[in-house]
Amino acid sequence: MTMAGIFVNRLAVVGVGLIGGSLVRALRRAGAVGEVVGVDLDRENLLRAKQFGVVDRCAESLADGVGGADLVFVSVPVCAIPSVVRDLVPHLAPGTIVTDGGSVKGEIVAACEALMPPGAHFVGGHPIAGTEHSGVEASFATLYEGKRCIVTPTSRTDAAALETVVRIWEAVGSEVVLMDAEKHDRLVAAISHLPHMVAYALVNAVEGYDRLGEGVLQYSAGGFRDFTRIASSDPAMWRDIALMNREGVLEMMDHFAAYFATLRAMVAAGDADGLERFFRESKESRDAIL
Repeated sequence: MTMAGIFVNRLAVVGVGLIGGSLVRALRRAGAVGEVVGVDLDRENLLRAKQFGVVDRCAESLADGVGGADLVFVSVPVCAIPSVVRDLVPHLAPGTIVTDGGSVKGEIVAACEALMPPGAHFVGGHPIAGTEHSGVEASFATLYEGKRCIVTPTSRTDAAALETVVRIWEAVGSEVVLMDAEKHDRLVAAISHLPHMVAYALVNAVEGYDRLGEGVLQYSAGGFRDFTRIASSDPAMWRDIALMNREGVLEMMDHFAAYFATLRAMVAAGDADGLERFFRESKESRDAIL
């Protein structure tokens, strides 16, 4: 990775887990950040972040953490982002940029933009990257390399603040895409939120299948485990995502249900040609994204 040169002198990270911790590691690797201050409700996680060298200082409060920061990155569960931003706003220095990594944007961007005092700026962002693991120990410097990051400016977004946020994600190896927040929410409902809903439902359905009189999951092999890997993700995080992007998630669940019903009908009818065509079309679409 090309060294970017320091352009964020002080970065405050609120929520130093996989997403926030990986951003810091990547920015350090790029030589793009100076001091990093960590804020986290989980004190033990925050102390580990200091021990691992992810943060330079552990803040005792939001006020202590964000005061004097050039940029604040908020990486907490999506339902908590507006309230966290509301609480940190009184402590921002003039010119501070606040951004986030939440996978829902419409409600968050609208709420957080409205909270910004004169001279401070909010820019919504969502790196499309992650793993099923959480906590600062799960973070790593290459998480964002070769991935896309969607940034969601509005008509109110400050141009210089937007440029800085774009530069941050480019510095860690991401391809930045600018997108309307509502369009973002529909898109990620399809490519991210629906797959998680399906994975969670599938694990519960198989675990709840008691016709054989024994635990079915103990016989699962590579295919089932690979398909359901994301069901090991943080349940509280996905609870919040399902609630905050409810409209988009429901639309995609209904859309998926229609396709599943079509597949079921072909199985029931013994439609060999239809089944092969259905599976071939899916395989070709899947192969095209690799």
